[in-house]
Amino acid sequence: MRVVVQKVKNASVKVNNQLVGEIKNGLVVLVGYESSDNSEDISWMVQKIIKMRIFDDSENKLNFSVLDVNGEILLISQFTLHALVKKGNRPSYIKAADSKKAKKMYDQTISEFETVLKRKISTGKFGANMEVSLVNNGPVTITIDSKKKE
Repeated sequence: MRVVVQKVKNASVKVNNQLVGEIKNGLVVLVGYESSDNSEDISWMVQKIIKMRIFDDSENKLNFSVLDVNGEILLISQFTLHALVKKGNRPSYIKAADSKKAKKMYDQTISEFETVLKRKISTGKFGANMEVSLVNNGPVTITIDSKKKE
């Protein structure tokens, strides 16, 4: 499981010019699933993301988590995070989970975030062509791979 986390002032996602998700202060999380990913990867990743101290305290030090600031989450599926680009010019997605498995894991990730945060999160639409807009805050952008926990 691979994610790109961006701290944002606001963000939104549209499908066919229809707004499907938006947040104010919080995190945009782009998520891609690998065929070998499982529930443990999801649990580990959700905990890592919600506890990551990347929000400013009163001294402008990154000391607070999305939990501490009551921030919002916008979760967007993005299988291209598993692109392999070693050979040629066309990325290969051979390691990415098939859409059936990825959809199941995406739904499980949504559920896990909502259980831990005790509230709904915003999402994109799985498998859709989405337009994502955001104002990155910091900027703070972090990549995390559940296969590289150490």
